[in-house]
Amino acid sequence: MIFPAHCKEVGYASGMPLGRKVYFLSRYLIVETDGGYEIGEVHPVPGGTGLMRDIGSCVTLAGAGETTVWPERVILHNRADLIKKAASTGKKATIFKGIDEHMSFVIDPDPSVLLKVHLYDAKPPVAVLSDTAKKLEDAGLFGLEEIEFVHHVIDIEEIEADVYPCRAGGFEKTLDNDRPEKGEIIAGCMTARQLLAEEYGGDFEIINTCPADRADEEPFVARCCRSERRGMVEGKAGFIVHWGASPKDIADAVFAVVAAYREKKR
Repeated sequence: MIFPAHCKEVGYASGMPLGRKVYFLSRYLIVETDGGYEIGEVHPVPGGTGLMRDIGSCVTLAGAGETTVWPERVILHNRADLIKKAASTGKKATIFKGIDEHMSFVIDPDPSVLLKVHLYDAKPPVAVLSDTAKKLEDAGLFGLEEIEFVHHVIDIEEIEADVYPCRAGGFEKTLDNDRPEKGEIIAGCMTARQLLAEEYGGDFEIINTCPADRADEEPFVARCCRSERRGMVEGKAGFIVHWGASPKDIADAVFAVVAAYREKKR
């Protein structure tokens, strides 16, 4: 797969008013032809100076018949998204134009290079970790990491229980508002278990709803309501964020587990 590290490496040519010259930062050139667009790799003459450099050689990487242009503007920094988009076209090469008019491309797209990062979350009321990661991903924040998220979201509404964690989820009977009766089944986590032991002392059947307790695939980020569990998980490429984690907390956790996982695999 060929995917320029940055759009500054990609030049665009609809003509050559200065002759066979290219901007000094350009490593690749998208060339407009009568039959469509070609993509080439350019090599300036060694030792050149100035903004525009003489071209020593240019190797065609994808011809006009092998190349397509994505029809919509994209976030060029969202590399995982562009790789998947390029793979969907069925073409050898796909050219992308960013919202700021910069251009880039992907040749021979290979989605298998993307590292899967597993997110463990729960709803209702809101799967904050999962939803926030999607927004940050769409903005291109994780673009250079070339990752994709796998979302494992527990739907507490699907659990058959008599009492649920809290009113915020919209449940009829909850631990923060109602007194459980002996024999009732409780949907909850470590905090629910502690509350039951301290306040009711009864023997309740508890169905565990904690996302962090279900995190079994690395690298992962999981959400938990226990502050003392926050941070890197010992011996694993995993990070637990608090129930009220901010977007920055979540982004930092993703970067941390990706770095830890890749270091572990070296």
